[in-house]
Amino acid sequence: MQSVRDHLEILLSRLATRASDECVFVRLYPEAARAAADASDARRKAGVTLGPLDGTIVSIKDLFDVAGEATTAGSLMLKTAAPALRDAAVVSRLRQAGAVILGKTNMTEFAFTAIGTNQHYGTPGNATDASLIPGGSSSGAGVSVGEGTCDIAIGSDTGGSVRIPASLNGVIGFKPTARRVPLTGAYPLSATLDSIGPLALSVAACAVADAVMAAEEVPPLHLPLPLAGLRVGIPRGVPFEDTESEVATAFERCLGQVERAGARVADLSIDDLLAEMRAATRRATIASMEGAEVHADWLATGASVPVDPHVSGPLSRALAIPASVYIRTIRRRKAL
Repeated sequence: MQSVRDHLEILLSRLATRASDECVFVRLYPEAARAAADASDARRKAGVTLGPLDGTIVSIKDLFDVAGEATTAGSLMLKTAAPALRDAAVVSRLRQAGAVILGKTNMTEFAFTAIGTNQHYGTPGNATDASLIPGGSSSGAGVSVGEGTCDIAIGSDTGGSVRIPASLNGVIGFKPTARRVPLTGAYPLSATLDSIGPLALSVAACAVADAVMAAEEVPPLHLPLPLAGLRVGIPRGVPFEDTESEVATAFERCLGQVERAGARVADLSIDDLLAEMRAATRRATIASMEGAEVHADWLATGASVPVDPHVSGPLSRALAIPASVYIRTIRRRKAL
């Protein structure tokens, strides 16, 4: 069996060969990672384990605090910010579970856009074809898993920021219920919608990472969960209007497998819900209004360094939205 240290050295060697053109990672922790890998190997040799994440190579998005350094969140504005006093809650929990944290991955500025570009730190090329976009905002997270430079990546998801890069890079991405995983030490965008989730090559790996970050018992992954008798709802209508044929074919094939496993597939419509939510957020989205509050100071005075116009533009417009509109939007969302 390959040692964790040997696995780590292979990844570090791969990254060293492209160091002058690195866009997936914005920071690496080679010495700390080597120490964590050696500790994991020593535990394995002694017949001791900290759990299923012990020795797993993990990357973390550049919005999670690591003690002693500034958290830049994809922006030049935060390069001179005060160093974090302690690790983010999820980083601490990952370390305690034996994860080997390799480095911080690139992201769109302030986690606000979904394409995955970053004009300051470069744009990671898609894991399948580097000429294609990676998806965002957890762009480097999706690519690092897809290209195999980590086993599991940790990202954040407000309106798709884990799920979009996961889908575009051909990996699994999971957005848990908001506040299931603590946001302490994660640079915020939207207090209502932000959540922290894993990206990996399997659902099982995501389940393990999610349980560790939520401080819950890791589920028994060797026991298959029966689908027989479950009713699976498919939101036909608006969500499928622009689906490409090969995606639709793959989706229907998956539904067929679900039915053969004994589940009952039921077509449902949520078009009325989507229309109501679209009407409620007509003037601005919840993420943009809450993000505008996070960045209100520099939006009001002007940024001292360049900011992606795809970020500053929507946030500036959202800053001008009256508080009454925001409050009514939140109330309407809760009612819906």
